[in-house]
Amino acid sequence: MEDGVLAALDGIEEATSERKVNAIGYCLGGTLLASTLAYLVMKDYERVASATYFVSLVDFTDVGDMAVFIDEDQLVALDRRMKERGYLDAHDMATSFNMLRANDLIWSFVVNNYLLGKEPVPFDLLYWNADATRMPAAMHGFYLRNMYHRNVLKNAGGIKLAQVPIDLRKIETPVYFLSTRDDHIAPWRSTYAGTQLVSGPVRFVLGASGHIAGVINPPSANKYGYWMSKTLPKDPEAWLGGADFHEGSWWTDWNKWIARHGGGEVAARQPGSGGLAAIEDAPGSYVQVRGGA
Repeated sequence: MEDGVLAALDGIEEATSERKVNAIGYCLGGTLLASTLAYLVMKDYERVASATYFVSLVDFTDVGDMAVFIDEDQLVALDRRMKERGYLDAHDMATSFNMLRANDLIWSFVVNNYLLGKEPVPFDLLYWNADATRMPAAMHGFYLRNMYHRNVLKNAGGIKLAQVPIDLRKIETPVYFLSTRDDHIAPWRSTYAGTQLVSGPVRFVLGASGHIAGVINPPSANKYGYWMSKTLPKDPEAWLGGADFHEGSWWTDWNKWIARHGGGEVAARQPGSGGLAAIEDAPGSYVQVRGGA
């Protein structure tokens, strides 16, 4: 949190003189964003104007298929492997997610490409699916044990960050939850539980499709759709029963929502013209490093 989210906020302020941001967290990033918001409340720091969570869990009561990887024996074995290198290898993370949908993400390629000799069909979302990142051992071990295994993030004071007990219920920042109906990594009924754990204005939108395709769904694609409701009952099934279905992309709804929390368009900034010097041309060298390098 300190070296990632908070350091980024300080960097943004130094580079642009903007104190607040509209923040987005995707999956684990949303869990980290929610935790950081709770920490900022306790420190009385106002740094985030709005928060958007893409397919993110903050209540881990039901984690769906991921539960097969989370028990004490597996966590001990994983800790041992991570300590050898200091991180969880990107390949291990990718394999875990592929195993959750082995028929689609493993065996279909074995049959079609290896046995039948067919060339893989170009598919842009597979690049998102294969975009693996090494996970620092201390962070990943803390995350799996305290969120997935013990599920204490939802408890007031259940977790301390930088020695500060946090409570999600103290968050009053406007929040937009985007979940997807066929998500097997962050089940939507579980992500919906997060709407009951914050005190500020909340908007929950349920997109069609899954963890990646349901999020990366531009209006130009003209497919899928999304559900919305003006009420947020405790029961997710009650929410879905009262929700209205809308054709097209959820992006259009989010665009209207986020416009209410920003200051409108600003003049283009020249990188390096603020308090931070430009390091190198985008996209940078880090994103080009391969997991096995």
